[in-house]
Amino acid sequence: MENFHQSPNIFIGEVNIKVKDIDYSTSFYQNVIGLKVLKKTDRKTVLTTDGKSALLTLEQPDDVISKPQRTAGLYHFAILLPSRDDLSVFLRHIVEMGYPLGAGDHYVSEALYLNDPDGNGIEVYRDRPSSEWTWKSGLVEMATLQIDAKGILAESNAEWNGLPKGTVMGHIHLHVSDLAKSQEFYTKGLGFQIVSYYPQAVFLSTGGYHHHIAINTWQGEGATAPPKNSVGLNWYTVVFPDEAKREKVLQQLSRLNWPVEKADDYFLTNDPAGNQIRLVV
Repeated sequence: MENFHQSPNIFIGEVNIKVKDIDYSTSFYQNVIGLKVLKKTDRKTVLTTDGKSALLTLEQPDDVISKPQRTAGLYHFAILLPSRDDLSVFLRHIVEMGYPLGAGDHYVSEALYLNDPDGNGIEVYRDRPSSEWTWKSGLVEMATLQIDAKGILAESNAEWNGLPKGTVMGHIHLHVSDLAKSQEFYTKGLGFQIVSYYPQAVFLSTGGYHHHIAINTWQGEGATAPPKNSVGLNWYTVVFPDEAKREKVLQQLSRLNWPVEKADDYFLTNDPAGNQIRLVV
């Protein structure tokens, strides 16, 4: 795996989602997805692959409800595996479980798509080497084609043992209410660059990655933020390599008159659609 998810890049770290039944969802993310429990309480589970850092956190709010239709929020979070071998092992595991699955070859990556028990979207993927990506006029070519499932399955016969230690949060894809306003926030505010367009969607990254963040209006222009007690995205982290880069972004947000709060060792903000973001070093 290449170095798009470490310094000097800005990238996505932990994702925190809300679920209806913490025990049921914890079991799903352990047994189906292959994450390991780092910490667990009655209402919260922190999940990991390396036994040290949080990759995904589940929380069960009081009086939790299903996410209403046509709202902003999470489209999917995307778990990046280190290799095609790892994707092969994961695909065989899902096929053997008989769990519902979608898939797509995006030129830059091969991806599998699932929903958790509450309908939270999950992508599990592997990147092709960046030397095989095609760039034209500063934009990377991506598409959605049928994957070579037989070829992926033939890649490895290794036994399923959960997600490997080198797994990271590859990107996050969000429903937003106003594409232009959100694009301005993520570029002029957070400092990401536009690297691809799709109908009603924009893909953004740092360091020449195919995307760390994607935004779309597929739930409709003007989609409202979901209720705070509904399942879906709670918050996600944008990780900076050092204080200087984070301070630069804080100044950019200030110039946009964008509200930011200090909280413990991170800063808290929301994108124009209400998606909550923690800015961490």
